[in-house]
Parts: sequence; structure tokens; C-alpha cells
Amino acid sequence: MIRLFTFLLLVLALGWGFAWLADRPGLISITWQDHLIETSVMVAATLVVAAIGIVLLIWWVIGVIWTSPYSVRRYFRARKRDRGYQALSTGLIAAGAGNALLARKMSARTRGLLSADQEPLIHLLEAQSALIEGRYDEARAKFEAMSEDPETRELGLRGLYMEARRLGANEAARQYAEKAVEHAPYLPWAAQATLESRSQSGRWDEAIHLLDQQRAASVIERGEAERLKAVLLTAKAGERLEGDQKGARDDAMAALKLSKSLVPAAIIAAKAYLREDNVRKAASVLEGVWKIEPHPDIGRAYVRARSGDSTVDRLKRAEKLEAMRPNNVDSLLIASQAALDAREFKKARSKAEAAARMESREAIYLLLADIEEAETGDQGRVRHWMAQALRAHRDPAWVADGVVSETWLPLSPVTGRLDAFEWKVPFGQLEGPVEEGSLAREQALATLPPVAVKTEVKVEPKKPEAKTEPAPEPKKAVAEPKVVTVTPPAEQNPAQVTKPAAVPKPVQVDAAVAAKTPAPANVPSPATKTPQNAEEPVPFFGRPPDDPGVKQTEAEKSPTRLRLF
Repeated sequence: MIRLFTFLLLVLALGWGFAWLADRPGLISITWQDHLIETSVMVAATLVVAAIGIVLLIWWVIGVIWTSPYSVRRYFRARKRDRGYQALSTGLIAAGAGNALLARKMSARTRGLLSADQEPLIHLLEAQSALIEGRYDEARAKFEAMSEDPETRELGLRGLYMEARRLGANEAARQYAEKAVEHAPYLPWAAQATLESRSQSGRWDEAIHLLDQQRAASVIERGEAERLKAVLLTAKAGERLEGDQKGARDDAMAALKLSKSLVPAAIIAAKAYLREDNVRKAASVLEGVWKIEPHPDIGRAYVRARSGDSTVDRLKRAEKLEAMRPNNVDSLLIASQAALDAREFKKARSKAEAAARMESREAIYLLLADIEEAETGDQGRVRHWMAQALRAHRDPAWVADGVVSETWLPLSPVTGRLDAFEWKVPFGQLEGPVEEGSLAREQALATLPPVAVKTEVKVEPKKPEAKTEPAPEPKKAVAEPKVVTVTPPAEQNPAQVTKPAAVPKPVQVDAAVAAKTPAPANVPSPATKTPQNAEEPVPFFGRPPDDPGVKQTEAEKSPTRLRLF
């Protein structure tokens, strides 16, 4: 574009010059060796311009001829370089696709067409080809060579970092990441790995400094940077709480300024204030976080802020929390537990049942079981609430990468990721069929069995047993046996005891056999003295009890006359 503009200016200048000479005609006379040459000014100017053009043309031709070998050599070199870059591009694509054969072929072709000193991407292609084919030692050697070159240092360090992570050498990976951060703190992978390693080793100040560098370099967004910095400050405050309460309090309050809903920071700040006997400040911090996000840990810390408070005072503080966030499950649970501790069962039950209507949670039904146990002691109702707890959702907890923790931690114990713990319901819960919906929650309250009525059982003194005298020995039977008639008791139906018993048929029993056969249990012996107030025993199914090991025959079951020999 500049050349075209210059050419146009030159043409305009020449045209303007010739026009100016045409308006001012004249003659030019030249005397040279007895020769007189006369011409006009316009012709002379034209000859001068033409001579200059011819000289320039001759100079260009001489230059082309003079530089033609170099031009030819440069042409072929450019053509070879283009072929090399084409092979390099094809090889990188093949390596990315996992085609080891084509990647190795293109790597060898690129080596023949391009120089590795001039094009560092050849090292990358060779390293990737070695990784695909499983030649890890060769690949690491290539990455180490790349890390020594300032132009490819970052690429080589990343390759060494990934290989160390693959082999499980976390310490080596941390060193590679820190080396990369020293030269390029704007690298996201290196900064993240270094941040996690410094956090795992407890170097909170260095981690915070690195996070500030990332934020200044616009590697990480502002909101995420503030959240991570708040987590680091909270972890630092947790470690300083025992030895430096003032420093822990300042760090926790700084974390709350960056993330106002960070529950662990609020709890640490409240503990620091309470150890300084500043209950008002501690309550103010907990109330501020409770209004944003109610949490059971905040509620318990707020209710038990003063160690010397009575259960009634704790109930008042719990009701104050409930007033801040009404119609909230956590608020109702805190108030119900405080009411149970204060032995106000009616209030505790009403708040727990209100929470149960809002959400089906294990802790709610367990609290109702505790209330039932303390108030009525009815084991049937207690078991009802325990059964509902088995079918309900589990309580929320601190969860990170499938690990459930009772307390908050700044790092994941599995992956080491920063700010990994979340307050949510564990997804790997072992439970029965979970009942969903308000209908199921109302049914859990509606199916509650009534309170069992306690009855007092009076134990009467035992009546004196009837004294029985031994029956006299029967006399020996004579040659001809006598026939004795024995009348069995009337058959009675237990369901119809008011009807008169039918008169049974007499049964003839041999006297000798009758003497050896014991009398039935329900037929009093003549020698037995029965008190007047003694009740006559009722036979089983209207007949005397039999030996359970002896089966009756059809003849014994029928009330006919039997003769025993």
C-alpha cells in the first residue's frame, strides 16, 4: 500500500514537472569540441528522465543475474521448510488423535526437513510420540531438554509435571509446579498445583501471596479469588486459635468480609470473641451469618455462647434465632432441642412436628423419639419415630469427593482440592425407600399410635391348696370281677358355659382296673377334701385333659360305654 502510494506521488510529480516546462518553452545550446548542439527544454528533460530509467533497468538486470544463485537456493529452502511444517502439523494432529504409527513417521520426516534448533516443536512431537508408544523414559528426557531451553521451558515443565502426577510422585510434581510458577506465575495449572501444595503443607501466607499474584495477573476471576482467599484465611485462623486468639479473630473477620456466608469463619471468630469474654461481639457475628444462611453449627454455638446459662436462658436464645429466620427447619430444630433440654415438652413437640411437616429428615424424627421417651416413655411411639427416621433422608453434612466429615476442612482429603467441602446431604446413603412429598410427612404424623394407658396390676395372695389324703388301698379282686359304673363329667363348651350340661352315658369299668387307674383330675376323689370357696377346674374343650403324647382312638372319642379289662 505504501509502495503504491509512493508510485502515484512520483507519477504526479513527473506530470506536474512536464506541464510546468511546457508552459515555459526555451532552448538549450551545448558546444562541445567544435560541435554545437541546440534543443528545447522539453526534449532535454525527456532525455534525462529516459536515461535515468535505462540506468535503473540495467542495474536491476545486473542485480538479478548476480543474486540468482541465492534466489534459487532460497526458493528451494522455503519449499523444503513448507514441507517440513506440513509434516510437523500432520504429526501433531496424529499424536493428539493417538495414531502412534503416523506420528512416528511424521516425526522422522520432520527431522529430515527441519532443524530442531530452529523449530522447537519437533521436540514436542517426538515426546508425544514416545508417550503414545509407552517409551516414558525417552519422553521424560525430551521434556527435560525442553525445560532447559528458555523458549520451551514452560512446555517442558508441564510435561514433567504431568508425568510425575501419572507416576504418583506428588513431591516431584510439586517441585515442577513451583519452578514453573517462579518463571511464569500466570500459568493456571502451575499456580493451582502450587497453591494446593502450599495449603497442604500449612504455608498459608505463601498461598495467599500466590493467590494475590494470580488475581493481579487476571488468571482467576475476582469472585473466585476472594472465596479462595477467605478459605485460606479461615484455615489460618483455625490454626492460630489456640495460640494467638487476636490474630485468629482478625483473620476470621477478614475472611467474613470476603465471604459473608462462610460458616467456619464465623464460628472461629465467635470462639475468639468468647475467649476474650466479649459475648456481644460473638453473638453479633453469629447472628449476621445466621440471617444469610442458617446452619446447625451456628445455632449450637449461639445457644451455648455462655457456659453458665440455664436451660431456660438457652431456650430464649434459641427462640431469638427462630424469630430471625422463621419457617426454617434448622431454626425449628434448634428451638425444639432447647425446649426439650428445658423440659418443656409441649413446645418441643410442636416445633419438631412443624419441622417434620416441612421436611423429611432423620434428625427431626430422632428428636421426636427423644421427646417421646422423655415425656411419655411409650416405647410404641418411640419405635414409630425411629421407623420414620429409617425411611427419611439423611441429615446434611460436610461432604467432599465422597468423604463425609463431621467438621469443615479447607482441603479435600482425597484430591487435595481447595474449598472442596460443601454442606449437603450425602449422596451415598444406605437407607430404605425414602418417602417424598408432604403427604408422606403428614402420614408419618397421622399414623402415630396413641399413648398407652398405664394400668396397675394387683397381686392377690395365693389361696390355700386343698389337702388331699391318700386313698385307701383297694382290696384284692375276687375270682369274678365286679362291674363299677363311673360317670365322667359333663362335656362343656367353653363358648357356652351358661347352658346346662348334658347327662353323659354311664361307662362300666372293671373294679380291679378302676382301682389301679388314677382318678381324672377334674373328678374329686372321695378321700379329697375340697374347700367350699375353691373353684372347680374347667376341662379343656369340654373334656378331661389327655396326655399330649397319646393319640385318641375313635372309640375313645365317642361317649359310649366302654369296658376295661
